[in-house]
Amino acid sequence: MARVIAALLALLLLAVAIWATREYVRGYARRAGRRTVMRARVRIDRYKLTRKAYVIDALLADDAIAAAVRAHVADTNDSEADTWRRVRRYLDEIVPFFNILAYYRLGYWVSRAALGLFYKVSVEYERPDPFRGVPRNSVVIYLMNHRSNADYVLVAYVMMGAVSISYAVGEWARAFPLEVLFKSFGSYFIRRRYREPLYHAVLQSYVQLITRNSVTQGIFPEGGLTRDGALRPAKIGLLDYALGVARDPDVRPRMYVVPVGINYDRVIEDRTLLRELETKRQVPARDRVAQAADVGRFVLWNLGRLLTRRWRRYGRAAVTIGTPVSVDAWLTSLETEGVSLFDAPRADRLPKVQQFCDDVLQRIGAIIPVTPVPLACAALASFDADYVTRAALLERMSAMRDVLREFNSRVLQADRDIEETFDRAYRMLRMRRVIARTGAGFLILPKGRPLISYYANSIVHLLGPFGEGMRAREALPLHDWERDALVRGPVAG
Repeated sequence: MARVIAALLALLLLAVAIWATREYVRGYARRAGRRTVMRARVRIDRYKLTRKAYVIDALLADDAIAAAVRAHVADTNDSEADTWRRVRRYLDEIVPFFNILAYYRLGYWVSRAALGLFYKVSVEYERPDPFRGVPRNSVVIYLMNHRSNADYVLVAYVMMGAVSISYAVGEWARAFPLEVLFKSFGSYFIRRRYREPLYHAVLQSYVQLITRNSVTQGIFPEGGLTRDGALRPAKIGLLDYALGVARDPDVRPRMYVVPVGINYDRVIEDRTLLRELETKRQVPARDRVAQAADVGRFVLWNLGRLLTRRWRRYGRAAVTIGTPVSVDAWLTSLETEGVSLFDAPRADRLPKVQQFCDDVLQRIGAIIPVTPVPLACAALASFDADYVTRAALLERMSAMRDVLREFNSRVLQADRDIEETFDRAYRMLRMRRVIARTGAGFLILPKGRPLISYYANSIVHLLGPFGEGMRAREALPLHDWERDALVRGPVAG
């Protein structure tokens, strides 16, 4: 009997110790989180700190989801209990759990180390004080072009001192440990090309819930990575969900969309994206091993360069933050035309949302930063020859830079001598075996032409008459839905 009592006491003491340890860790994490916020002087959307279980309970009580459940049961003959269990699985998959320490300590230091290793990061603003006149309790959605999976890290890093961004992340990141990391950073996962109405009703309710509660979001309207370097047509799904909360007169005047332009001197996935473009489809499953082998070779090659002290960064990773676009002003302009967006049928509403998204994407295109490699590639692509003299190339780069200035484009370090700009680009192009110095000029190597076109396409829409000639000689195969994106031009204001 004494042994039983001793064992029970031991178990009780163990349980108390575990509880006390858990409470101490929680308290320490809360205090550390508060210290981090105070030290960094950042603004955190309060609703992000709401526990995941409470968010899920709020969504389960949403009338829109209940109606979607009834419709699903009627269409599929599934039981109501099974359908609600499906909804819970969707919510568990979508809803994140924001952690201050993960975002502002782990996320900051990892992003700073990774970006600092690969790039020199630049951030500019379209106007000196872009958020002047925007209320402090505003609802802000950042729309940005999508060039690399590093975009998530890059934009979060440059904005970390001002705000934390919740991204809509595709299924590619639903693997350990990326899924845990992204959810702890406040990002939510979406299933692209998944057409089930019940799922989209759940996703719409979540997006509108966080939008209504002023959670700052980051959305890539192109819906995926560009394969040829040019802007893809805009997709309006998530933006349409978010704009739906503007029917609330309290939210409407506080809602803004901010365009963000991103560009790189080197996109790490560029060759993979070009390979997908050549096959005119996504990489098939049997090529995953080859893709993993490419990643392994990339890591080993760069590790070897790092260990032998021959490491060179990949040039610039640049971001331009545009001027906020007022959703209230847009809706007011529609109303002056006799269009009440939220009273209109869906078939009439979606084209208006599409036009708004296209206009914002055009603004994004107008502020895409011009870094040395895209400028040099655009100059190379403008010649109808594989050999270009250095003098002709520098003259063409200088002329293009003048055109970009006329269009008010963001040319990084435009005051720098054009020879110095080219030398920075040449180091990257030579290292990647895109061009080779021959005599008084440069020879475009056989495997270099697709990469030249890829980087040139990121700024071709800004180059006016030069761009027309480059499009006529475009070497990359284009999908129909990608070819439409090449007709965009700069936007005033």
